[in-house]
Amino acid sequence: MPRSRESREEACRVKGSLSRNHSDAKTLAASSGDGGGGGQRPRRGVGACVRDVFRRQAPERGRPESPLRRIMDTVPEMPSTDAHSSDIVAERYLVESKKSTAHVPLACSTQYCAFPLDGNHLCVWSPRDPSHQLLTLQGHHQLITAVAFGNQIDPHQLCSASQDCIIMWNVDSCREKTLKGVTPRGTVLGSLLQTVLCLRFSPDDRAVAVCAGNKISVMDVEKQSVLVELQGHQGSVTAVEFCPWQAHILISVSEDRTFKVWDYCVGSSIYNSSILTAYPLLSLLIREENRQLVTGSADGQLWIFSLMESHHYHCVAHVDLRKKSGTFSTRRMLARQCSLPEDSQYHSTPEVDKREEAEATFPVLSLAHCDLCLPDNQNGAFSFECTKCLWIGSSTALFVFNPASIELEAALHFKEFQSLSVQVAGSCAVMSEAMSPKALCMLSSMFGNKIAVLDVSLAALLSSQRSPGAGRALSVLPSSCVLPTSPLYSGVVKESLPKPANSKRHAVRSVMEDRPLVFHSKIRSSGYTSAPHGTMFSPKTNIKHINKRTSKCKNSHKCKEFSLEHCLPRNLSRQVAVAQEPVAVSCLQYSGDGQRLACGLANHLSLVFDASLSGRPAAFSGHDGAVSTVCWSHDKRWLLSTGRDRTLRVWSVHRTELMLLLGPESFSKPITSAQFYYMDAFMLLSSGPELWLLKYHIDLCRDDMRRYKPKSRHKPVFRLPLTSGADVTTLSAVNDFYSHIVLTAGRDRAVEVFDLNVGRSAAVIAEVHSRPAHQVCQNKGSSFAAQQSLAYNLFLTTAVGDGVRLWDLRTLRCVRCFEGHPHRCYPCGVAFSPCGRLVGCGAEDRHAYVYEMGSSSFLYRLAGHTDTVTEVAFNPAAPQLATATLDGKLQLFVAE
Repeated sequence: MPRSRESREEACRVKGSLSRNHSDAKTLAASSGDGGGGGQRPRRGVGACVRDVFRRQAPERGRPESPLRRIMDTVPEMPSTDAHSSDIVAERYLVESKKSTAHVPLACSTQYCAFPLDGNHLCVWSPRDPSHQLLTLQGHHQLITAVAFGNQIDPHQLCSASQDCIIMWNVDSCREKTLKGVTPRGTVLGSLLQTVLCLRFSPDDRAVAVCAGNKISVMDVEKQSVLVELQGHQGSVTAVEFCPWQAHILISVSEDRTFKVWDYCVGSSIYNSSILTAYPLLSLLIREENRQLVTGSADGQLWIFSLMESHHYHCVAHVDLRKKSGTFSTRRMLARQCSLPEDSQYHSTPEVDKREEAEATFPVLSLAHCDLCLPDNQNGAFSFECTKCLWIGSSTALFVFNPASIELEAALHFKEFQSLSVQVAGSCAVMSEAMSPKALCMLSSMFGNKIAVLDVSLAALLSSQRSPGAGRALSVLPSSCVLPTSPLYSGVVKESLPKPANSKRHAVRSVMEDRPLVFHSKIRSSGYTSAPHGTMFSPKTNIKHINKRTSKCKNSHKCKEFSLEHCLPRNLSRQVAVAQEPVAVSCLQYSGDGQRLACGLANHLSLVFDASLSGRPAAFSGHDGAVSTVCWSHDKRWLLSTGRDRTLRVWSVHRTELMLLLGPESFSKPITSAQFYYMDAFMLLSSGPELWLLKYHIDLCRDDMRRYKPKSRHKPVFRLPLTSGADVTTLSAVNDFYSHIVLTAGRDRAVEVFDLNVGRSAAVIAEVHSRPAHQVCQNKGSSFAAQQSLAYNLFLTTAVGDGVRLWDLRTLRCVRCFEGHPHRCYPCGVAFSPCGRLVGCGAEDRHAYVYEMGSSSFLYRLAGHTDTVTEVAFNPAAPQLATATLDGKLQLFVAE
């Protein structure tokens, strides 16, 4: 019934009093905070775990007198310390209950929000038309413990459960009856005489799964009967979901810390997972577009499993929300510092909020789909206009989580918005429509009796937390010429300039050499030894062009475009042992034409094989320690290698001779990584915390009398230290074309981007991995496969125990994470395919994994290895993949 004007004014006055005294109202009282007041029964195990996290955080002040229950349709705007807080989140609805709301069930749909009031009254509120009267449904005699909306809009069904019965409601029909003055009644499906913790409709709303204790009952909505009962969990079932693409599959999670996959048509279990964590699993969500399962626990852990048939429920990712939240806060702090003027960056110190230390975990109370729509200039190179993300509802915060990159896109901490009536939530429900910039969030007070409905603006939340974008102008492809002040200008531009006409030439003593009278390599025969021609002037049809390769030779090493269906290297073609005794292969790289494969060994040798791994390899010996790096020059004439003996050597591939040696005296610290750079014009290396750029000259004159006197030389051109001063673990730069960008990874777990055209650091990506990255791999492409120009801005980083991450240089953001391979102890290598659509990586389970760029789950894995796969390399000219193992074997995989 509509309220009178006096009652509405009184409600507004009470609401204002509650808002002003909100900090005093958030207490832990025995009558309401513990969930025991008024006969409320909290969830056994789950409620205790969540309450224990926040019990020590509750204020010690006394609770003020609670007024009578008030229902308020409008909420006055509250003052806030942040001027833009009302643009991010607004409290649209607030209600107080006579009973504790610590763990009351909440439900949201596209049209309605449902919640229990005073224990056994079910209330339905419409966020689309708040002027509508609150719909109160009565039928339960005990506390309502579970609420769920159906998936269909017409009719819009709502199911509620208590210990006495389970009732099905038609929301639209109930609202029409209420407007006519008739008391709405629901349909009683049955009674299980147990506490129901979860309800879930099937995709067609013809069945509903009821979770009571450790039993799941699938009930027919029309026949009002139990179809099947599923038993197997050792604890209470907390969440259940129907599989959208397999109508007979049901997935459940429980307080026994496992998830199970059921075939409820047969009534049997298909898969039983192992124990995932030490705390109960609380939430569950199925991502249909990626066929993945997402579940969260009471201690803030998140797991993503693949539901593809060939993956056997493989774990794709494991996330700790507390660590992710800390990493997200650190990056926001660094972004704010970078946006400050240069003179204030050194004087400003980050303020640390001591209250963050008291927050132990972020229990995952709810999971929901979220469409994250971003402009093209802020998105990754391989991201769509709308990124599929997740809403994660926790007790003190609301997160936007990107399952592709395994990163947080935004975080809304309730304590940062003082206008919110619920600062610590016991229950949470989130809903956002497809392609909608807003979301609805329902919260129930953990230490009170309030239920609030929040309107969250996703666009405003992202804009308030998005980094200033210092790196959006960065690109691997150069956009300008080399500056005269650039370190790259020395030696490169000068050699390309034409010499003046009046330049004097130095006098050179002419030396007469012994030369044959005829200078041709082949002399045409006069024909006196051949048989006479039977037919004169007959045309020759079998002419062979010496300077052109045959079509057979062309096709053997040319691939116009790698097709994911027909050019996947899956079949093991050859396996070769690099030495008689087991020796680790530390590095692997193909030449630019795909004809040869170089590898560095732990026995001080570098070997160069034919691309087919046939024949006897060429050996390069000279290092006194394990070879850590091998690198081909762009013209395929030179091979660069570095070792643990702190030396750098440049070899002639044709002569198998040492041409240039940089000894330990040249550098104060060991060389961690080295390569040719800028189309072989420079050598780029890292030593300690510094990046070195060297100009070199290799003398081709072969004088056997003076071989002891080396004529090749090098000259340091430029040195640049990391901003943090940490040692460099690895570096990467493009040598196949001119590029000014150099990527480095340091011991501080950060990746720093250097622009050598201006000679300084361009950007820093903090907290790239939980451990220092041991490899940075760029998408360098190939002359045998075409790619989009923006694809060259993608690069990979990998660290022990933290998977592989794909980054976009333009946005300095992680766009995808690959964690489906075991990688816990030994540093395993990664590589891009020539087409730029595949990622290969080694693993410790004696397999090599191949990922597709558009999915975090592996595409397939390669067996046949006898030890840990340490290195992988794609052939740039053919659909071939070479792998190396820790016991010194090379494997070649080819397409079918």
